[in-house]
Amino acid sequence: MICQKLSDLSESDQKKLLSRNTALSDVEASVDAILKNVRENGDAAILDYAEKFDKAKLSALLVSQKEIEDGVSGLSPELLAHLQKAADNIRKFHEAQLPKELWVENTKGILLGQKPVPLARVGCYVPGGRASYPSTVLMTAIPAKAAGVGEIIVCTPARSDGTVHPLTLAASKIAGVDKIFKTGGAQAIAAMAYGTESIPQVDKIVGPGNVYVTAAKMKVRDFAEIDFPAGPSEVLIIADDFANPKMAAADILAQAEHDPNSVSVLVTPSDAFAKAVMNEVDSQKKTAKRKEIIDAALLNSAVLITKDLDECVSFSNKFGPEHLQIMVDPKLEDAVLSKIKNAGSIFVGNYAPVPAGDYASGTNHVLPTSGYVRMYSGLNTAHFLKFMTVQKISKEGLSNIKDTVIALAEEEGLFEHAEAVRKRFE
Repeated sequence: MICQKLSDLSESDQKKLLSRNTALSDVEASVDAILKNVRENGDAAILDYAEKFDKAKLSALLVSQKEIEDGVSGLSPELLAHLQKAADNIRKFHEAQLPKELWVENTKGILLGQKPVPLARVGCYVPGGRASYPSTVLMTAIPAKAAGVGEIIVCTPARSDGTVHPLTLAASKIAGVDKIFKTGGAQAIAAMAYGTESIPQVDKIVGPGNVYVTAAKMKVRDFAEIDFPAGPSEVLIIADDFANPKMAAADILAQAEHDPNSVSVLVTPSDAFAKAVMNEVDSQKKTAKRKEIIDAALLNSAVLITKDLDECVSFSNKFGPEHLQIMVDPKLEDAVLSKIKNAGSIFVGNYAPVPAGDYASGTNHVLPTSGYVRMYSGLNTAHFLKFMTVQKISKEGLSNIKDTVIALAEEEGLFEHAEAVRKRFE
């Protein structure tokens, strides 16, 4: 893990930090082959990949109602209550995001409107692999449900015994998921985009995943829209001497345990704080349960010392983090926050760690990574809606813009456009 002044950071190290080492081109050939196979062979290809990648020999892709009930029945009531509490907070926040129908009369006799309409069917990708992510079910399915999506499906890898993790099943039930399918990776994205004998084609695919999943999502957009590229997790922390180095180190390790390609960056104007955090990272990781993953992720990570907080903010905006933590003197929090232009989700204060948003505060944890926050927003209710414009025009209203429409249409050489208006007044 690098610890040095930002001004001394080599060009290659800065490029490594900013690129996140997630080049989609590295897996393009493999992903293309998977997409082609699934498109041509449907369920047969999916079943083969389940055995090859997940070591699961499946007889069916759809999770049965009995499997769901059996899985959920084995969970403790206390754990289910925690899952329900998280779901309630997520639902409240995303229902508050729902847009209302818009009507405006900017010219007398012309009433303009915007009508939000939910998508018919959405596919939620929920990673499996190194860990189970029932929280991702809540984060993807609950906003879709709040938006009024007609059908919500989940695709998630099966475990080697052919089952889906019980918490994923419970989260799906709580979130109102209609169907769950046992498939992961690029093949799951292909199945949702093209449709197979068992898995229906969806209008939109949402959810995070590894570089194969992200590459597949980017390639199927002619068949299904996607939310945005969402790869390995990342955090950038802006901190001064007010922050607690033990907390900051814990936050770095929390992101690092996600994936060997995860990135954690701390920027601070305090040399003493930087050193204290480095010492805490070394101390805390000794007892970490996912130490091998953390050690790999820390090779992608850095503690950078700046000349002041403004330079911290400038670097953060250039980096464009998925998660941004602001751990500074409370009197400076709003000033720092006001200067942030690029971030997926922002956590302000010593007691606002990223895991709060990952699970239970209510905001969404499905966020753009690798700098895509420059152009994409994190997952929200609007991702599951289309917006249709409406215009109600009276004769008086058309009369008020008649000359403008005719003049512009004829200037563009579209004379029948002009006639379509002119004939209404003959």
